[in-house]
Amino acid sequence: MPDKSILIVDADSASLNYLIRILKEQLYFVVGTSSGKDGLIAAWRDQPDLILFDPSLQDISPEEFLLKMRRDTRSAYTPILALSSDPDKGMKDACLQAGCNEYIVKSGEVVATLPEILSRLLEVKQEPTQELEQDIEQEPVKEGGHLIVFLSAKGGTGTSSLCANYAMTIHNNKPESSVVVVDLVLPIGSIAPIVGYEGEIDLVSVAELPSNEVSGEYFQKHLPEIEQWQFQLLAGATDPERANTLQVARIPKIINVLQNSYDFVVVDLGRSLSRISLPIIQKADLLVLIMSTDQSTITLTKKVWDYLQTQGIESQNMFAILNRAVGLEGLTKVEAEEILGLPIKTALPYMGSNFALANNLNQPIIIKYPEDTAAIVFKDTANSMIKAATYLRSK
Repeated sequence: MPDKSILIVDADSASLNYLIRILKEQLYFVVGTSSGKDGLIAAWRDQPDLILFDPSLQDISPEEFLLKMRRDTRSAYTPILALSSDPDKGMKDACLQAGCNEYIVKSGEVVATLPEILSRLLEVKQEPTQELEQDIEQEPVKEGGHLIVFLSAKGGTGTSSLCANYAMTIHNNKPESSVVVVDLVLPIGSIAPIVGYEGEIDLVSVAELPSNEVSGEYFQKHLPEIEQWQFQLLAGATDPERANTLQVARIPKIINVLQNSYDFVVVDLGRSLSRISLPIIQKADLLVLIMSTDQSTITLTKKVWDYLQTQGIESQNMFAILNRAVGLEGLTKVEAEEILGLPIKTALPYMGSNFALANNLNQPIIIKYPEDTAAIVFKDTANSMIKAATYLRSK
């Protein structure tokens, strides 16, 4: 009797029937569907050990198909292999970003090695233990601290620097509050080099802890409090190889515990909009969207904002910042707002080389340059963030 089940989703009937036949010959239990929506139903109903699909579906985009799979507890950690008739690199990148484990293009050679590829993916499947199921299903709650998430649509906008500086300034404005920064930038964390942290405790090591050890007491005792920055830090992975071992199922539990233990949980996502980050974005009290002044960044930010609206994010939860500190040239605040269709709360002044110098010295802007106009803007903006997050939490 077959001991592993595979769901195949392929709109090409000839390809679908061929794959069903060869995989049955390999003694897999196989179910096939020709539409993405039927594939979702079959995945959640039958909960196969692996899902094999061709992204060229007629009724649903591959990104939507994958995001729906990854956001449901019944398929969140099922290996998904794209066996695609589309060799375009853009399609490959989109599928991998949305949650596909591997992407290969159909060919005679690939099909011949398909059993070996499937066997490898099935061997590394993360079986959901009772602890893991609890971590996945536990929804972030509204009790506890404010959740503020930093995101950008493009690299080079200074998102991580602003995240660290605003977290520090939030504490500076409210000294009685406890603040923790969580670095979820993958594959390499960005906050540690900015604040000068070189310790061993990071997101990967915390995610490896037994569930009952992930507690507020643990975080408050073991997370480093960075001198001058006035917040505790849960650093990101130190290298891509380490990031590959991250147990992403633990992330919701970690965020929940932090929210119940700190007044402010500030999360740096960088430009990571994925199945891992989207649930955190959806639960955030405030989403801080960072952009620089060049046309391409504003255009990409518009696309991200349009997508976030389809995922239930409302404009009242958005806090857009135009970071002119990283460059003097480019669009004005008014021009950027017209393209974005979203009010920009703050436009940071140009700082020349001072912005990079403060980072290189691992110092916050308001400490390194306390008399600079930027320091005043940081303080005012952090206060606006506090008020906005508090108001939205009370609704």
